[in-house]
Amino acid sequence: MARPTWVLLYTSLATLCAGLSITAGNTIPPKLSWKLLPTGSSARFRGLAPVSDKIAWVSGTSGTVLRSTDGGRSWDSVGPELSGEDAELEFRDIEAWSAEKAVVLSIGEGARSRIYVTGDGGGTWTQSFTNDEPAAFYDCMAFEDRERGMAMSDPVDGKIRLIETRDGGESWGVIDSSGVPPALDGESGFAASGTCLATVAGRWYVASGNVDPGRIYRSPDGYRWDVSNASIAGGEGGGVFSVQFRDAKHGIAVGGNYGAPNNATDNAAWSNDGGVTWVSSTSFPGGYRSGSSWVLGRSNAALAVGPTGSDITLDGGRNWRGFDNGTFDSVECVRGSVCWASGENGRVARLMLV
Repeated sequence: MARPTWVLLYTSLATLCAGLSITAGNTIPPKLSWKLLPTGSSARFRGLAPVSDKIAWVSGTSGTVLRSTDGGRSWDSVGPELSGEDAELEFRDIEAWSAEKAVVLSIGEGARSRIYVTGDGGGTWTQSFTNDEPAAFYDCMAFEDRERGMAMSDPVDGKIRLIETRDGGESWGVIDSSGVPPALDGESGFAASGTCLATVAGRWYVASGNVDPGRIYRSPDGYRWDVSNASIAGGEGGGVFSVQFRDAKHGIAVGGNYGAPNNATDNAAWSNDGGVTWVSSTSFPGGYRSGSSWVLGRSNAALAVGPTGSDITLDGGRNWRGFDNGTFDSVECVRGSVCWASGENGRVARLMLV
């Protein structure tokens, strides 16, 4: 006989609670809350790249890039030197591997979509990619290791556009689109948190929306792609904003509609077959969610954030529970069960699950 949903949720909660040093008899996790960190900035940070519990990078509006090497107690402005109109570039995604090496993506039409790379902690930057296709609009990046990465653009000639680097972001080339399924009319990605493109275990995933329902593309190598409906409501301004996998099988997806931030229905789904099929969550995050992350080392635990708050799942995306009502755009967890979040008005925070 199948166990009721509340029993399954109780079991997952008890398992996580044991790892959080509280008694397994509790039916809810301890009160979780973000610890806000002073950045001294008013920029909106949609780009987030924590490296460890000490090192983190954020990127955002007005060409801003900040870096901390002391757990967020202090931040240095380390962005590229920009002048004129370039000073208003929006760095919507950033990837980093150390206090020295980072790659940052600016979004926009035409040549405003760019990629810069630094190897000396932001002391110097090289502009390694400039979009020259009028129809392209790059939304996000992902790297499978220090060398190989991809960036994703809204469709060009009827298909999502992908570019690839094999040298850590120093150079980029357009991927042949013959292996990519046709996009639907109006379909596009969302440059909301840097997680509309994800990779794990050699596999790649792209989240899309502005179609109903939202869709998720999947590939075993970044060249041959298939696509599935994501069981997340879409339409104009809606769809899948973030997709994340913890291994080759288990994935979560969150989204909704940024024009209806309090709508808490049909905004999350999960997969246990590598993204071939997606199942709508049983209980949903508390509104539109732009970013998500698995909690490393916590099996089925993951976080989702958005303008109306944060949520946690303990059963791989089947059920979500809100725990904070502060606004964030992006979230990413690193080893040691340390999670970072970033958003508007210079907001950066940490959450430690210990």
